[in-house]
Amino acid sequence: MTGTAPHTINVTRPQDTAVHTLDVTHVDGDAYAIDVRGHRMQVDQPAEAGGADTAPTPTELFAASLATCVAFYAGRYLIRHGLSRSGLQVRAEFVMATDRPARVASVRIVVVPPPGLTEQRRTALLAVASHCTVHNTLSRPPEIDIELA
Repeated sequence: MTGTAPHTINVTRPQDTAVHTLDVTHVDGDAYAIDVRGHRMQVDQPAEAGGADTAPTPTELFAASLATCVAFYAGRYLIRHGLSRSGLQVRAEFVMATDRPARVASVRIVVVPPPGLTEQRRTALLAVASHCTVHNTLSRPPEIDIELA
């Protein structure tokens, strides 16, 4: 390959599909700011990994994204059926792979439904929560295009 053109992989996007954008900028050390729709979050690395531990790691936010998506779907299910979300909790546990490439090897999501939920509602709640957008995306991974500007 000659010239200075960046190496890119063309990703096919359906027509008339909204493109959602967020921006990440360096803050200090290993800390980065994420700006999305007027909201700002931050990521960092733990002190033992060389960071200042001022915020969660990107990998923790990955697991948090899945857990909060599951919680959102579970919560919407409860509201749709006239039930309270009071007491609804979701816990994410993840394990890093021990080989290369660096990645999350497994994720366990535990949904704690509100107290008093019938067995039938518990089963339905789990079915709905298991089909959140983030889980669906992980089950059918998107094409990813990383390029230099």
